[in-house]
Amino acid sequence: MKLIQFRNCRLIRNHSIVKDDLWVRGGKIIDPLAIFFDEEQQSDVQVDCQGALIAPGFIDLQINGGYGVDFSYDVETVEEGVSKVAKGLLSHGVTSFCPTLVTSPKDTYSQVMPKIGRTAGGAEGATILGIHLEGPFINPSKKGAHPEGCIRDFSNGFDSLLEIYGQLDNVSIVTLASEKENAKEVIQELCRRGITVSLGHTMANLKEGEIACNHGATLITHLFNAMLPFHHRDPGIVGLLASNAIPPEKTIYFGIISDGIHTHPAALRIAHRVHPEGLILVTDAVSAMGLAEGTHHIGQMTVDVSGGRAYVAGTKTLCGSIAPMDECVRIFLKSAQCGVVFALEAASLTPAKCLGIAESKGTLNFGADADLVLLNDDLEVCSTWIAGNCVFRNPEKRDFVVIES
Repeated sequence: MKLIQFRNCRLIRNHSIVKDDLWVRGGKIIDPLAIFFDEEQQSDVQVDCQGALIAPGFIDLQINGGYGVDFSYDVETVEEGVSKVAKGLLSHGVTSFCPTLVTSPKDTYSQVMPKIGRTAGGAEGATILGIHLEGPFINPSKKGAHPEGCIRDFSNGFDSLLEIYGQLDNVSIVTLASEKENAKEVIQELCRRGITVSLGHTMANLKEGEIACNHGATLITHLFNAMLPFHHRDPGIVGLLASNAIPPEKTIYFGIISDGIHTHPAALRIAHRVHPEGLILVTDAVSAMGLAEGTHHIGQMTVDVSGGRAYVAGTKTLCGSIAPMDECVRIFLKSAQCGVVFALEAASLTPAKCLGIAESKGTLNFGADADLVLLNDDLEVCSTWIAGNCVFRNPEKRDFVVIES
């Protein structure tokens, strides 16, 4: 196992940018003091980063597809499609993601879910952390781009969920509407199985949202979108960001789409200032990401993309984003005026905390996986690394130099 030293760089560590070297061995970030004093060893490889900023690799918890691939539509070729997206995400600094399935017919779940397993990332693509199931247990009044005929209820409690999904072995997140009958029992059982429960596509009021969180829900799907708008007498689940009816030791996380379209800059600033510790950047990207404007798909729905916006065909209903994660980071930084470190951690550390994997992902702490993104001063991706190996290199940006000892 070669000892790799990243030098001439700045690091995000302890919520600050520091000038320091980063040491990697065996795919993990290590403490160099043990190397110097216990092993008296020098690096085998030096990577001169040319002054770049090293941040943890980005983690996208909600992405429906990209590069012409839709995870819920391209059923016959889903394995190849997931691989294509996983590879494409590397150029945007994403080292881990949750492929997301929108509300679909029952047969889609049985055909697609067994084909999307958790994988370790590498040169072939970003790590798959598990599936995000967005629906079909949502409220039809807030269906967005989800086909109403496929929406389901928990009429048989948790068994209703198993009847649709079949199995949950590869699942990390389930988005549901907490106001549905039997939702509390379903939330509890999902949490017991280690699955993150997210509230979304919902008409829930604040009390219903608080009940769901006190039964285990910890995440809100694309805040402000597909939910009741904030009202001063009942703020809906947006009010969870400031609720005093949830145990103070419990963090409520929320995904937010900062593509410059889904969420107004003032709304981004409000969310950041009210509840910064829960803010997670998600792309909610659709198959059109990375492609020219035109007609595409999200699940069973046809999508028209024009003017940088994706609409359900024939309507003005937004149905996902076409902005990649690095662009969302830059837009959020400018809109929320939050500082570079916060913007980068909202795309790395905070999603890792939400999934309970912050000891290994989303951080540059000692012992974490060496999943990194090297950025220039404009937060453009220069290179992406997984387990200490370079998996993407942008020839048009500031380059690094490798020196073998």
